[in-house]
Amino acid sequence: MVLFELSELEPWMVAYFVVLAFILGNVFGSFLNCAAWRIAHNMSFMRGHSICPKCKHELGARDLIPIVSYVTSRGRCRYCKEPISIRYPVTEIIFGLVSVAMLVSDGVSLLYLRDFVFASCLFCLSLVDLEIFEIPNGTLIVAIIAWVVSVPFINADITYILMHVGAAFGFAVGFLVLSLVMDKILGRDSLGGGDIKLFFVVGLYLGAVAGMFTVILAAIVALGFARGRERIPFGPFISIAAWVMLIFGNPVVQWYLDMIQI
Repeated sequence: MVLFELSELEPWMVAYFVVLAFILGNVFGSFLNCAAWRIAHNMSFMRGHSICPKCKHELGARDLIPIVSYVTSRGRCRYCKEPISIRYPVTEIIFGLVSVAMLVSDGVSLLYLRDFVFASCLFCLSLVDLEIFEIPNGTLIVAIIAWVVSVPFINADITYILMHVGAAFGFAVGFLVLSLVMDKILGRDSLGGGDIKLFFVVGLYLGAVAGMFTVILAAIVALGFARGRERIPFGPFISIAAWVMLIFGNPVVQWYLDMIQI
């Protein structure tokens, strides 16, 4: 349900919501980065205070302001003076831009909130997968819950539900079978279980056609990145492709349906 499109608003209101979405993305980008780091290091992200990963000093409120804290501290911990990873401001800025892009696509709506949760899960699992080659189940569970909860509020009829649930199971079963066959042929793991479960979530959110283009786009980007590398995490590439299709996929899907005259 769309409360209103950005095109319906006065310019100052558009600017207000864009800035608000960017700040919201910054805050969540900071949280998701912290959560991903803790998950990758077998730590709880629900308990405990934020600390400097090098000197372990507890961080204060002035150390935790997205982007601003990094700039004002000149990229160094206030306590041990060691450099702070550029990963922190970069992830905050990126997710701020992701948030703005979804606002422009979805408008001020409940769909924006649903897609924001989905993008948050994709972002977090990508950071974890990049570090330890694992996709945490918790991120996928949260994404599934968000989709289920949103169904009554986004004008989804029974056809929409059946098609998206069917696409989810179709992708999961299809890639499970493909993975088992490729494992036999290659004599090693070809596709992780986390990737298969992620394709289930992609099918749930995007449906069959947009999901198919997500697979193609993820494979193309991953192949370009994999050159010269023995092993790469596939989760981030699936996530990037899923987000691109989530935001820009409608024209692509419509072009495809028109081409095959459905």
